[in-house]
Amino acid sequence: MLAEIITIGDEILIGQIVDTNSAFIAQKLNAIGIRVKQISSVSDDKQHILNALFEAHQRADIILITGGLGPTKDDITKKTLAEYFSVGLVENQEALQNVENIFKRLRGPSTQLLDVNKQQALVPENCEVILNANGTAPGMWFNYLGKIYMSMPGVPHEMMYMMEDSVIPKLKATFKLPIIIHKTILTVGEGESYLAEKIADIEDSLPSYIKLAYLPKLGQVRLRLSGYGEDEVSLKKEIELFAGKIVERVGRSVVAEEDIALEKAILNYMAEKELTLSTAESCTGGYIAHLITQHPGSSKVFFGGAVSYSYELKESILGVKNETLWQYGAVSRETVTEMVEGALLNFKSDYAIAVTGIAGPDGGTPEKPVGTVWIGVANSEKTIAKKFQFGNKRLQNIERTAIAALNMLHLLLEEFKN
Repeated sequence: MLAEIITIGDEILIGQIVDTNSAFIAQKLNAIGIRVKQISSVSDDKQHILNALFEAHQRADIILITGGLGPTKDDITKKTLAEYFSVGLVENQEALQNVENIFKRLRGPSTQLLDVNKQQALVPENCEVILNANGTAPGMWFNYLGKIYMSMPGVPHEMMYMMEDSVIPKLKATFKLPIIIHKTILTVGEGESYLAEKIADIEDSLPSYIKLAYLPKLGQVRLRLSGYGEDEVSLKKEIELFAGKIVERVGRSVVAEEDIALEKAILNYMAEKELTLSTAESCTGGYIAHLITQHPGSSKVFFGGAVSYSYELKESILGVKNETLWQYGAVSRETVTEMVEGALLNFKSDYAIAVTGIAGPDGGTPEKPVGTVWIGVANSEKTIAKKFQFGNKRLQNIERTAIAALNMLHLLLEEFKN
């Protein structure tokens, strides 16, 4: 069963907003065994939308559309769909009542709808209305020439609720879908090509119905096994068998055997072992702390940290010696060592991370060019400091520093696992 996703809106094409809808829809479809054939973004132009619909009909069994359902003149999806299906627009009473209920809830029981608001209840006469519990634009389900079309609002939270509560159950009831099972292995510190060479024989031995994908991202590679079949129990058993072989072969680079973020995998392990963590950040400006604290339950592990850009704060909060800073500079092995050991001592955590560097785009010198970063990790028994040389892109340097620091923490935790 193949699907195509079409997102509509000039704001996507000019980069004003990022198309997160397609990623969400694709994940939900994939989870129920529907493969996405193509994702397209088109402008608020009738002919562009019509062309996209005609082309999608040739490629896919299910076409999911988001965007262009608002009450303003630039929202033309509904009228274009009516033209595509050669039908008129009719007022749907359920959709109208939904619009009235929403306005009364938000603006009071005496609220009178404007004509432009009432037009939200106009839909192509051949559609089945899917009510929008979180907005005024209804969803529209079409069964046309053996293909399913589903048009949804472009507002992400409206689309997400509609997708989860209505569209996915309706697709599962409409089609006999295959079993699909994914198994993700998170690795850190080894490149995609190195991993591919290391597990080449395992990949070659996979049956045709199990695929291995490499998903690299800034110092990390997710290895995702995907299996398609009819027997869920045997398929899951087979995927676990191959996953076990990969984990054994890759070794210490494996951080998690599930699809979670690196910092979440570390938090889970530290919480289980009742270990605590603190941070001392300079060039990352609190980004590592942000990665950690975005996850529920992080307070069980994370005590907190310092964002210490200046020499004065490095000295007063972390206990870095004045002579160390002036003799070796803020970006040095000596400084990062005193930063991480100071965090460990002053914040009284079991483990600590410290980073100091030149994120860029300026501030570099011939001896310490932009992208030079020192990272330290420590516990009460061992301190490790390591120099990295990243590029000249500030945001990438911050992200790379955070991932490298978390990987160093992971390796230190592995060293003291037993």
